[in-house]
Amino acid sequence: MLVIRCPWCSERDQTEFSYHGEAHIARPATPMDRTDEQWGDYLFFRSNTRGPHRERWLHAAGCRRWFNLLRDTATGRILAVYRPDEPPPAATAG
Repeated sequence: MLVIRCPWCSERDQTEFSYHGEAHIARPATPMDRTDEQWGDYLFFRSNTRGPHRERWLHAAGCRRWFNLLRDTATGRILAVYRPDEPPPAATAG
């Protein structure tokens, strides 16, 4: 069982959370000016990081608030948890 620390509710079981992909993706300011290829890259292509990776999570069965975490994809270890209004930690946090 994986235990995740919600920045607002403290530690909870992983079943209360929903993963929503890579964090800190730059959204296009003017999406209508993008080509189909550029729009496809934005929608579908993400980094496939081995090691520290910043992710977006939702505490779906709890406070229903969003947060980010830094997780080592090679080990599954959670290195840091932070709110969306906080700066991301260094990729070597922990």
